[in-house]
Amino acid sequence: MEVIKVETEGQPVAVVRSWPDIIDDVQTALDLMATVQYETGCDRIVIPQALFSARFYDLSTKLAGDILQKYTNYGTKLAIVGDFSQLTSKSLRDFIYECNHGRQFAFLPTEQDAIHKLGAL
Repeated sequence: MEVIKVETEGQPVAVVRSWPDIIDDVQTALDLMATVQYETGCDRIVIPQALFSARFYDLSTKLAGDILQKYTNYGTKLAIVGDFSQLTSKSLRDFIYECNHGRQFAFLPTEQDAIHKLGAL
């Protein structure tokens, strides 16, 4: 596991670079969140797209909604970083659009974009 804490002009942000498990269920996502918060004290987390299983990006599984709801319940803001252009589902693109216009979650192309967005929230 590799997690770094980045100080921004707004809030500190934890950037997850690696994690031993693929996030394929709510418990794994909560374990990651709890570990990151314990080690860094941050409630703003950046996670690479590749750490989430394909099920996360299939909205019919409800995994994304369940995970994001848990993060909301625990007051944690999340940015997922990666290239989302290959995702062709209209409902997923709409979901990403809505998240990016909110104040809790974002799907962004670069780590730096994610750090800036979360630091400003």
